[in-house]
Amino acid sequence: MKALMFGWEFPPNILGGLGTASYGLTEGMSKQKDMDITFVIPKPSGDEDKSFLRIIGAGNTPVVYRDVAYEYVKERLERKMTPEEYYHLRNHIYADFSYLHTDDLGCIEFSGKYPDNLLEEINNYSIVSGVIARSEQFDVIHSHDWLTYPAGIHAKQVTGKPLVVHVHATDFDRSRGNVNPTVFAIEMDGMNHADHIITVSDLTRRTVIEKYHQDPSKVTTVHNAVTPLSPAILNLPDKRGVKDKVVTFLGRITMQKGCEYFVEAAARVLAKKPEGVRFIMAGSGDKMDEMIRLAARYNISDRFHFTGFMKGQQVYEVFRSSDVYVMPSVSEPFGISPLEAMQCGVPSIISYQSGCAEILNYAVKVDYWDVDAMADAIYALITYPEMHTYLKEKGLEEVNNITWETAGLKVRAIYDQVIR
Repeated sequence: MKALMFGWEFPPNILGGLGTASYGLTEGMSKQKDMDITFVIPKPSGDEDKSFLRIIGAGNTPVVYRDVAYEYVKERLERKMTPEEYYHLRNHIYADFSYLHTDDLGCIEFSGKYPDNLLEEINNYSIVSGVIARSEQFDVIHSHDWLTYPAGIHAKQVTGKPLVVHVHATDFDRSRGNVNPTVFAIEMDGMNHADHIITVSDLTRRTVIEKYHQDPSKVTTVHNAVTPLSPAILNLPDKRGVKDKVVTFLGRITMQKGCEYFVEAAARVLAKKPEGVRFIMAGSGDKMDEMIRLAARYNISDRFHFTGFMKGQQVYEVFRSSDVYVMPSVSEPFGISPLEAMQCGVPSIISYQSGCAEILNYAVKVDYWDVDAMADAIYALITYPEMHTYLKEKGLEEVNNITWETAGLKVRAIYDQVIR
């Protein structure tokens, strides 16, 4: 079985949970002996783990014919693509894209991020997808999240292969109901063209059925999972440098993530226990300044720390130095971070409005808006050792059984279904 996947990010250069999930799922699916995955991203860094899949960079794929010397191609692309791959792709250019701004290899430049001209990059990515789809041999197309739906549709149109779209989030989640009509239209178009739709939770599945009017028989939930931690991560030291208990929020500091409820809960805990506990907000986002001001307004700034964006080992260093993890998301399609925290032995408090609440029995669950309940749960976990130990041990046991290999087998069953 050969799958052509379209994604937007891939470790080690990630900007959110999409890259983490893309890595975990593909690595889990690679355990299937006959599974062959080609993964397309806009701008590879060259240091991605290619031991279990092949990566193609959209920004290294020519869409305009250029007669370029072998040595020059080799020098320009370095570790990102071999000259042979470049020439193979060049030979499958099928239309005149000379109107596009391209470099001296005939390639479109991509930022590899989420730039101001994101819609333009999404469109360019879909153009490149046609060249790649005509160059590759595969059985099924798999598009991760709305940014790659146009690419998946184009690949389907030029090859006739079935399309699976993977809904990691919808704009209803990101916007708290204030949906961007352009993004909604792209999401709807992708779902309408899909032969099957994968959602990361039943919560997201209901949104896809009710808000995007999709046939329930066409939509299947495949919950996310976690990758087992390496010994190096498991043996990271506790670097907190203080004896205080540490309560952590880690994620994008945006409306969707419920960051203000975390600050308000912290204020309530500190009103009851002014010493011996500190709060960390790790991440970045458009509400960062507002959260700094909110902490100041509650007069808790001396007990509240903002770290900025973290990735890779930094994330686990924070977890290893934490006693409690809190994810108070207003609308969270899944939410991998509580599972990662539980892997590190950190009891987690999550909102009922998160998809991972469907599969976690040993995390404390509260409504995102119930700041008093959130504060009570935090206070109990930092005050009662028996409760903390129980959730630490049971949570670790539970999360170790939530594997990407199992998720991969469910995705494979969907592939088998759509190619019949």
